[in-house]
Amino acid sequence: MNQNLINNLNTRQFYINGAWVNPLGQESVAVINPATEEPMVQLACAGQGDVNAAVSAAKQAFTNFSNSSIQERIELLEAINAQLILRNDDIAYAISAEMGAPYDLSINAQAPSGSQHFSEIIKILRSHKFSESTAQGTIIKQEAIGVSALISPWNWPLNQIATKVAPALAAGCTMILKPSELAPLDAIILAEIIHEVGVPKGVFNLIHGTGADIGDSLTSHKDVDMVSFTGSTRAGIAISHSCAPSIKRVGLELGGKSAGIIASEVDVDQIAKQVVDSSMLNSGQSCNALTRLLIPKVHYQEVSTAIAAKVNALTVDLPKNNPDIGPVANKNQYSKIKSMIQEGIKSGATLLCGGNEKPNGLTAGYFIKPTVFGDVTPDMDLAREEIFGPVLSLMSYDTLEEAIEIANDSDYGLSGYVWHHENSEAVNIGNQLRTGMVHINGKGLDSSAPFGGYKMSGNGREWGLHGLHEFIEYKSIYGGDIK
Repeated sequence: MNQNLINNLNTRQFYINGAWVNPLGQESVAVINPATEEPMVQLACAGQGDVNAAVSAAKQAFTNFSNSSIQERIELLEAINAQLILRNDDIAYAISAEMGAPYDLSINAQAPSGSQHFSEIIKILRSHKFSESTAQGTIIKQEAIGVSALISPWNWPLNQIATKVAPALAAGCTMILKPSELAPLDAIILAEIIHEVGVPKGVFNLIHGTGADIGDSLTSHKDVDMVSFTGSTRAGIAISHSCAPSIKRVGLELGGKSAGIIASEVDVDQIAKQVVDSSMLNSGQSCNALTRLLIPKVHYQEVSTAIAAKVNALTVDLPKNNPDIGPVANKNQYSKIKSMIQEGIKSGATLLCGGNEKPNGLTAGYFIKPTVFGDVTPDMDLAREEIFGPVLSLMSYDTLEEAIEIANDSDYGLSGYVWHHENSEAVNIGNQLRTGMVHINGKGLDSSAPFGGYKMSGNGREWGLHGLHEFIEYKSIYGGDIK
């Protein structure tokens, strides 16, 4: 860990109206290294006065920035993106330290994801039309929605920040970013970049604090026009209530309990690898992670044995040692995962590998053995509750119709996974899943496609063009273009 980098980050101030400013209060919280359980730095926490100052700065900046040219915004986005690329190593160190991602994952996936989303929105903005006319002479304008509150999570910190900040800037919005107080370091680096490239003052503002302390103050603020939140379903419900009196637009990217269906005879070794990658990446701390796998009964023993063997072979260690699995991100998550594993054992599911013992003799840190349960039934908590950790549940089925029914029998609907030797048949099954995304035969994500889910997994969409439209209002000017 590059402690000098972390020590030099401005964790004691907020970035408001184009300057680093002292908080109005004295509250702070320790940022904990999940690999050691030791505090790294103290993070200043905002109060109502700090929220008001950030919102006021964004409101004052909105008129000018929303009227800036597309070219001006492209140039700003390009400048930010160039610095994100230059500081990829710094960002990777910060993310690895703050949420425990193995360093290879951090430098090759976590950190570059920010630049990936900025690059995508730049490409879109170069050809996007913010005004068009109908055959009847009506002008349809796309305008920035206004002051936007952006609340991001700890599991893919820069990725989720970029999917909000980049389209908000592209649309001409001004914003207040509140990253997770558990993983704020990469957000501070982004603020440094934004200051360095000369984003107009007030356009981007950064404050810190817990959701419990300032979440409602920010989301209910009369001068905030839109809230974009990524996090737990519980918090998403609370934010919806907070925004309701002022009829704010609310974009919610929430939890998941994604199911995968093996629907035909396929390469068992290949599927096992893809299943393990999808379920265990980032210590299972991805909202779209594969957490339930439905296997035909005739293939259950073969497939479950192959998956358990691959999971057993995963290394768990300190992030700097580049293991397959690092620690989970924080103490609360660690406790929740351990309790869910214990509940799974009590429920009668078969523990195929993993469990609650510390891996590799590690005595400190929030380390969880990657765990696979077999013989899971649809009524078990393992099959219904989001665990958000390295825990996979294996389930068997008799008919494809039964598998689809089980997959859809969930409060969530974020993602789904289908394996079939005929691609068209896999797509047909995917069409029957009540999810916002479906992965066919191991295909990965596409940053130009919409990311989001059905049901309790949220509303609205992020990424690409659809993410841009989250920050846009439509205006019809009748008779504005008489032909």
